[in-house]
Amino acid sequence: MGVPFEHGGEACTRGARAVTSPIGALLEAARVGVEKGTVPACQTAVARDGEVVAFETFGAATDTTRFCIFSATKPIVASAIWLLMADGLIDVDERVCEYVPELARNGMERVTVEQVMLHTSGFPNAVMSDADGGDASRRRAQFERWRLEWEPGTRFEYHATVAHWVLADLIERVTGSDFRDFLEARVCTPLGLPRVLGLAPDTQSDIAPLVAVGDEPLPDPTALRLNDAAARAAGNPGGGAFMTAADLALFYQALLHDPGGLWDAGVLRDATTNVRCTFDDPLLGVPVNRTLGLVVAGDDGNHILRYAIFGATNSPGSFGHAGAHAQVGWADPETGISFAYLNSAVTADQMRAGMRASRLATIAAALDLR
Repeated sequence: MGVPFEHGGEACTRGARAVTSPIGALLEAARVGVEKGTVPACQTAVARDGEVVAFETFGAATDTTRFCIFSATKPIVASAIWLLMADGLIDVDERVCEYVPELARNGMERVTVEQVMLHTSGFPNAVMSDADGGDASRRRAQFERWRLEWEPGTRFEYHATVAHWVLADLIERVTGSDFRDFLEARVCTPLGLPRVLGLAPDTQSDIAPLVAVGDEPLPDPTALRLNDAAARAAGNPGGGAFMTAADLALFYQALLHDPGGLWDAGVLRDATTNVRCTFDDPLLGVPVNRTLGLVVAGDDGNHILRYAIFGATNSPGSFGHAGAHAQVGWADPETGISFAYLNSAVTADQMRAGMRASRLATIAAALDLR
């Protein structure tokens, strides 16, 4: 039966396959990053059939240590929007200002919910601090200052965090609940996952601190703000979730199987398969292949270039999302495998970090666990 380990508050079993050669190669590749000093700590996990079959931690962390997952947060928040779509509370074709009146000015009144979820909404450089975003009244005061930068729906430009502050406010407007509490109650708890967003300061002791690595200065040192207890408590919905790699792999298993019927089947199918945005990414030069919250690998041979989410061996239907500094989570419907890799390094060399994550993903996607 394998060795018991603690996961999500319940006793789980690390399957015997965790020590077989193919998975051993994956774990070894993750370990090397720590051994070489590239990352201070990391975790990797593989799951199939709703269970974690391999989970290992390396470096200055344990299996219960949580990591900042940066933008890999986005699909988890999007999955809460999917619930509200099925409930008839949010229509993605509707203008955002119908729900958030503070966004009915400065051109923002033309933006739809779908455009916000696809990063085609035209305000990538709007400003929202964690402190302002985490407080509803201050968040909405900032919304009133935002201005449209380009025509919504005409191109893709990654909205690193601001679009998801809009999604957080949408959740609060239509449910009357704090978005962090709603996410915990309606997504995390039904899936057997702990709270991942908006962590009280007295619950943060098991989080791996982010560490700047490499000789080059960070072009954006603000990532390190997520070492601050107040920033973690604010719960940035575009990049401020904390969890283990095992939990992230299980989230993607839920997207594959939805055994408890959490999401409406049609909405979930749309979110995991329906590519609504194929504009080219201005940085990477390939179609972004975005659904309402996820990135799909696709069959054009460019899947490795889509934010280093996928490996060379992922099937075209694979879906997932990356986070800054090589955080990765995905599921592959063809093999039934889900994979997560998380680490605590913050680096100026994002390309090198992405290549490391892609190598791990390539090994994981090639596993035969059937």
